[in-house]
Amino acid sequence: MYAQHFQLRELPFGITPDTSYFFASHSSQQALNTLLVAARTGEGFIKITGEVGTGKTMLCRQLLGCLGSEFQVAYVPNPCLTPMGLLMALADELGASTEPLARAARTHHAYLLIQSLNLRLLELAAQGRHVLVCLDEVQAMPIETLETLRLLTNLETEKRKLVQVVIFGQPELDERLNHPSIRQLRQRITFEYRLAPLGRQELAQYLDHRMSVAGYQGAGVFSTPARWLLKWRTRGFPRLVNIVAHKALMCAYGAGRPRVGWREMRRAIADTASLRARVLPRAALAALAALGLGFMVFEWMGAV
Repeated sequence: MYAQHFQLRELPFGITPDTSYFFASHSSQQALNTLLVAARTGEGFIKITGEVGTGKTMLCRQLLGCLGSEFQVAYVPNPCLTPMGLLMALADELGASTEPLARAARTHHAYLLIQSLNLRLLELAAQGRHVLVCLDEVQAMPIETLETLRLLTNLETEKRKLVQVVIFGQPELDERLNHPSIRQLRQRITFEYRLAPLGRQELAQYLDHRMSVAGYQGAGVFSTPARWLLKWRTRGFPRLVNIVAHKALMCAYGAGRPRVGWREMRRAIADTASLRARVLPRAALAALAALGLGFMVFEWMGAV
């Protein structure tokens, strides 16, 4: 692979969320600040939304890494849970006993689980712990499961709620929360933030940041035309940026070049199915020409 060619310790553009590569763009840092402030208030629901590939799961994991020992966290990455499945997952994450279920009729299981969770939450509160439940991809969660989640947040002492919930989801989550049966849940959202893609300058910093974390010590690997093309075709969504940047580095390695130029980036984009359909507008062609790309502009016109 290209790691040795660019003198890297590891490949820098993986799509698995790795908090050592967390990049504090304006949007992600604002979202993280919102989450940290909200978590310390201990009230209500917190909602984070963003398009596919904007870094919601990375943000969630970064949040978990920033919380102190005073927080007891339950992370539920699977949204396709029944109400009972959600209660079981939370019981497992929080260390609540499920032993009473073995001796009870199935119709009583939900009641007994909520009772067991309540006892566990009271124990944690007595220890001075704050319970934070983080749920990912909530736009896919069944309505009845969301309602169960809301009912769980009714558990409280005279002073504060026993559990706080952070929900992450795609923009469709807003439409889902408008469902009449869970309108009370929407009213309980006290903090919310919408993640945005990387801006042009942020994209350049993002590329350099990930290369640096991976061990690269030289000058910028991605040329200005390559970065411009990457930003335009991916619109700055981190997941797509990672996929294309990885392929572009492979192209540069295959050609024996020390930098990723416009040609390598174009080949990487052509190899990414989700990006092939976009047609380069005349204004973009003019911008490329202004960068001194000359004949390559016309080559691009024939290629896309």
